[in-house]
Amino acid sequence: MTNALHKRLSCFTELDESDLAHLDRLCEDVRTVKVGEDLIGEREKPEEVFIQLEGWACRYKILPDGNRQITGYLLPGDMCDVFVFILEHMDHGIGALSDITYAAVSKQKIIDIFDSHPRIAKALWWSTLVDESILRQWLTNMGQRFAYERMAHIFCELWLRMKVVGLAADDEFHLPLTQNQLGDTIGLTPVHVNRTLQRMRNEGLVELDNKRLKICDIEKLKEIAQFNSEYLHMKRC
Repeated sequence: MTNALHKRLSCFTELDESDLAHLDRLCEDVRTVKVGEDLIGEREKPEEVFIQLEGWACRYKILPDGNRQITGYLLPGDMCDVFVFILEHMDHGIGALSDITYAAVSKQKIIDIFDSHPRIAKALWWSTLVDESILRQWLTNMGQRFAYERMAHIFCELWLRMKVVGLAADDEFHLPLTQNQLGDTIGLTPVHVNRTLQRMRNEGLVELDNKRLKICDIEKLKEIAQFNSEYLHMKRC
């Protein structure tokens, strides 16, 4: 289950066998959460760092009127805020978009990494900076792209992130998102999401069936989205 973690962190720096073995030991406290449940809620005190092993989770904010904004996806191999335990309380929630398996890592084990495992520490710093870069790209997506371009961009990103950890085969991968959740991500109503998806299908760009997304023409999709993968900083992938 730690293979995705190995692949993701190895994108950022060279890890040897002892590093990979230590990552496996970090993931000994394995837990599960059902779809729709929270790993941690807003205003709860974070005591541990989460490593996503299987399934999808998201960061989200709930507005006073009940509307939700999804601000990030946690895919297999992702770590949830390496230094989150510094905070007094969470300023957002983390919820399961599918049944998930994750590892809970104590703050002391995280601190020990930075004292004793410099290559892993470097990869974690890099991973944290990439998370911030993704957020900047999402803000740009919301503020400066039209609906069709937004959806194309998020599909290109998810395809590449899943491919890097070995979970996209033949340009196809598991996409557990509902149209409501996709709308909460890119600021569209479910009706607008459906209309945009239909246009992509009709133009032969994607196929979406039984929570599997197949990208039929990745180069065309990248062109529509003006997608440049440099913001993911995966120099070794």
